[in-house]
Amino acid sequence: MSLINVSNLTFAYEGSYDNIFEDVSFQIDTDWKLGFCGRNGRGKTTFLKLLMGEYEYSGNISAGVTFEYFPYVVSDLTQNTEEIFDIIAPEAEPWQIFRELSKLSVNEDVLYRPFSTLSNGEQTKVLLAGLFLRENSFLLIDEPTNHLDMAARKAVSEYLNSKSGFILVSHDRTFLDGCVDHILSINRANIEIQSGNFSSWYHNKQMQDNYELAENERLRKDIKRLEKAARQSSQWADKVESAKMGKGAAKDRKKGLAGMGSKEYKAEQSKRMQQRRKNLERRQHSAIDEKSGLLKNIDSADSLKLSHEPYYANRLATLENISIFYGDKEACHDVSFTIDKSDRIALRGKNGSGKSSIIKLICANGLCGTNVNSEASIDIDADTNFTYTGNLQVGSRLKISYVSQDTSFLQGDLSDFAELHGIDESLFKAILRKLDFSRVQFEKDMQDFSGGQKKKVLIAKSLCEKSHLLIWDEPLNFIDVISRIQIETLLSEYTPTILFVEHDKAFCDAVASKIIELE
Repeated sequence: MSLINVSNLTFAYEGSYDNIFEDVSFQIDTDWKLGFCGRNGRGKTTFLKLLMGEYEYSGNISAGVTFEYFPYVVSDLTQNTEEIFDIIAPEAEPWQIFRELSKLSVNEDVLYRPFSTLSNGEQTKVLLAGLFLRENSFLLIDEPTNHLDMAARKAVSEYLNSKSGFILVSHDRTFLDGCVDHILSINRANIEIQSGNFSSWYHNKQMQDNYELAENERLRKDIKRLEKAARQSSQWADKVESAKMGKGAAKDRKKGLAGMGSKEYKAEQSKRMQQRRKNLERRQHSAIDEKSGLLKNIDSADSLKLSHEPYYANRLATLENISIFYGDKEACHDVSFTIDKSDRIALRGKNGSGKSSIIKLICANGLCGTNVNSEASIDIDADTNFTYTGNLQVGSRLKISYVSQDTSFLQGDLSDFAELHGIDESLFKAILRKLDFSRVQFEKDMQDFSGGQKKKVLIAKSLCEKSHLLIWDEPLNFIDVISRIQIETLLSEYTPTILFVEHDKAFCDAVASKIIELE
């Protein structure tokens, strides 16, 4: 066992006025299976890069281990996978490599194939296996689930649970619960570490948030009461002070003040009123100070809204015995299902089972409002050309709002983006604010956004569009947990008609009213 010590860490990107980290200190045990959480843009990947020594910073980071970063960059994709292992873990014995691949449910024949021919999931598993075979290494694993289907996520989670000595950035709650024993969270005001998995951390966070909200409400009422009492004391003191300046001797005497003349009595009463006012002000300032210490770490999860447009018919689309082909290769075979009003359909299946192809087929026909029967040729994207057989019926004038997996095309100004897509800019930015965008982000070029922030732009656009059907292809890649829960709540409450592909099990369980399994 050894420790990673972070002391007085301060870092900001060059040209930025805002520190990502400011005077941060904590310790990490190198035996921990550490899950790393926080909303998009808070610096999770930045911190991993700091550990790797890629940026200059003030403060100190010390460790007795060598840091290894995932995703590992393979320089020559044409090399056989066996050669990739020789580069990553040159000291590993063949039996050790076979053992690691077996744990990850990867067939040994991948070793003798070019790395480029492996699926995204296979590449992820191979690289993780190689990095864990390095001696004296501490892995920094940055969002490994983005290219993994649900079965692969389960296999990788179980594999990581058999290991120790890593920091794992992931927003998949089920995945985290299966493999971590500590949580490192970047909050709004601080960084904290708790023992346990994600669910225990989130339960504790909700309890703390609820306590602070209740205390905030109590103190808000207390401050209001003290302000009222202070105003009354001030009025009484001013009234007594005015009376004290009057002429003549008062005949009245107060108990305990016998023998005092009118002016002396009034002076004493004024003094007491002034003292009471000062005491009330001190209590008020104390309550305000206490109140200002609350809510610093509460991540607001304001309710989202949806510009949903009802469709005139109950049935929006029908697929009967759809098979899709890329040249001679069949992507899916005899797929049949219907999309009815208020259906929330999750398309599930292993990578390569044709989920995205089905989505693109419906989009290609729905956007132009046509009904297509029998065989046709579809060219949706510049690099996507396939044919299909079967019967596809899409409702006429059906408006579809599509969220793609790809965000690389996003660049330029948010205002220009809203105008280009004909959506209400105020509503668009209001949704982004609720998804934890700071106002500073509105001034940036979208190409400088994090992966999660780019996905939020596409989701916010989709929520602004007046559509009959939402079609979302892996919308949650890179998106933080709090935002995922907001989107879950929205889809559950508004019940729009949606067809989506998503490998986050907790999200699917919460949202889907119907599941279509593709073999």
